[in-house]
Amino acid sequence: MTRKRVAAAAYYAVAVLVAVIALVPFVWMISTSFKSRGALMSIPIEWIPAKPTLDAYVTVFQRFPFLRTIGNSLLIAVCYALLTLASASMAAFAFTKIRFRGSGLLLGVYLATMMIPTQVTMIPLFVVMNQIGLINHYGSVILPAIFRPFAVFMLVQQMRTIPGDYMDAARIDGASTFRIYRQVMLPLCAPALATLAITNFMDSWNDYLWPLLMLTDKAKMTLPIALSTLNGQYDTEYNVLMGGSLISMIPIILIYIAAQKYFKNGLMAGGVKG
Repeated sequence: MTRKRVAAAAYYAVAVLVAVIALVPFVWMISTSFKSRGALMSIPIEWIPAKPTLDAYVTVFQRFPFLRTIGNSLLIAVCYALLTLASASMAAFAFTKIRFRGSGLLLGVYLATMMIPTQVTMIPLFVVMNQIGLINHYGSVILPAIFRPFAVFMLVQQMRTIPGDYMDAARIDGASTFRIYRQVMLPLCAPALATLAITNFMDSWNDYLWPLLMLTDKAKMTLPIALSTLNGQYDTEYNVLMGGSLISMIPIILIYIAAQKYFKNGLMAGGVKG
């Protein structure tokens, strides 16, 4: 019994130590954002600013239309996540619950595209977007969400664990295929969908290169592009950069807090009653 207590105490001590180490950069970011420019390089480091100020946050909103930039990123990230969930869930439903010839081979070829680096497809995708006239439109950044092999792979694994009895019961009640997909399969895949929603939102929210290539209008630039303008050629105002970065983290934190409860729930509470 004593050994178990010692092992548990050691485990929690190491876990707390790792958590503290992981939080150090975040604490430094918050501290730096409230410092004046003269206090940035002070030695010893001021973890708690002697004279805290909001000048960095004021400067962020003065340099460029920060609220508009946040709105652009929110619009793109939300639409990107929703489009990914819609396309990936329908593809996974077709691969797992609708029998058709060659479905296994098609799924294998589809998933094999995950081995293709994103950089390889950028030029062809840019040419396609240019041909259909979507350069400098939000759609050019959102539409690539239709093709997300990893999201399909994840949902295929989830849907394979769902017994066919659910679909049979729904068919007996007269439900159509699309109704089964919408009212039966999607609720049972809620944890996986919540996970994909967060990860895809984060991917789109933090994406820098593709929006930089597609959106040439400064009024349509996303948050990562806007934050990159705070880096000067010869000097960087770290307090302003940390203030902008801290604001950019707020939507992701709020979304994670709202969706984390789905990670703890089972996929099929109650099971199939015979």
